[in-house]
Amino acid sequence: MKINVLDIKRLDLNLAVVFVAIWQERSVTKAAARLALSQAATSTALARLREACGDPLFVRVRGGMAPTPRAQAMAERLEAGIANLWEVLTHRQAFDPSSASRRFSIGMSDDFEIALGPHIARLVRQAGPQLSVMFRQTNRHTVEQMLNDREIELAIVSDTVKRAWIAQEQIGQSGYACVLDARAVREPLPLSLDAYLALPHLLVSFSGRTGIVDTALQALKRERHVYAALTHFSAVPAFLAKTRAVVTLPSHAAAALARVSSLTACAVPLDLGSYPVQLLWRRDSDGESALAWMREQVKEAFALAFEETKAIEPGRSAGRKIRGGETAVR
Repeated sequence: MKINVLDIKRLDLNLAVVFVAIWQERSVTKAAARLALSQAATSTALARLREACGDPLFVRVRGGMAPTPRAQAMAERLEAGIANLWEVLTHRQAFDPSSASRRFSIGMSDDFEIALGPHIARLVRQAGPQLSVMFRQTNRHTVEQMLNDREIELAIVSDTVKRAWIAQEQIGQSGYACVLDARAVREPLPLSLDAYLALPHLLVSFSGRTGIVDTALQALKRERHVYAALTHFSAVPAFLAKTRAVVTLPSHAAAALARVSSLTACAVPLDLGSYPVQLLWRRDSDGESALAWMREQVKEAFALAFEETKAIEPGRSAGRKIRGGETAVR
């Protein structure tokens, strides 16, 4: 189809960028902040969009701006069109990790850093001599702001993020496991519920007060004694070595800590369920081949970490444990 250049010239293509920002944020104020524009300038651009389209496009509702059916029909094509235009104008080439010089920034909490970080770093190092990766601490409270400010390019979280401008992909699931010093605890593994509750508990929690174990025990009308509470998973080996105590952690972190220490990981004698692990990135980076490549490395790293948790998954490997990185059968 031949494009009428004169017609295109009469339309300010920056309006399409404003549309996408409001569509993703559902807020003129937040869209203005992302675009580094004043709220008045963004409102003026929206007014011009409404005039050009002959439709309100976004109407004010409680909590933000809701798109009209016309806006919903336009959004996907405009997002794709802007991404394609950016790709063409910046002459992006296919990413070649063997020759590229690139540093990636990935946000994650320290349980994922312990479990996935070494795998990611090894995969990146093997792929190219001029590649590097920077890990940044993030969590559900900070991940959106860090992505918005471009402090990180990718993020790994255990929660679903409901932001239209953030793309996400579930890369797997994780559950929970116990970690302890088997020589100090001297109990058959995996632990029975009574043996588990008879031990002093170490708690790793953002709040430092309660965790998922306490919620599960309430349903059973049972309690545990928490003798110390931490906010970082990396401190666990120092607290548990030569100590008669137990901690309950995400299974990926439990397996990783057991692999690099003298501690043992085993199944939890409670049904704590599992949760999805999500990989997040900004939608406006979808055309970047380097980040697409990096996302594949993260998924491979998760698959490698998941392999380490199989020996402690309830019902799959009962009576098995991981100690010092080796699998043993009791």
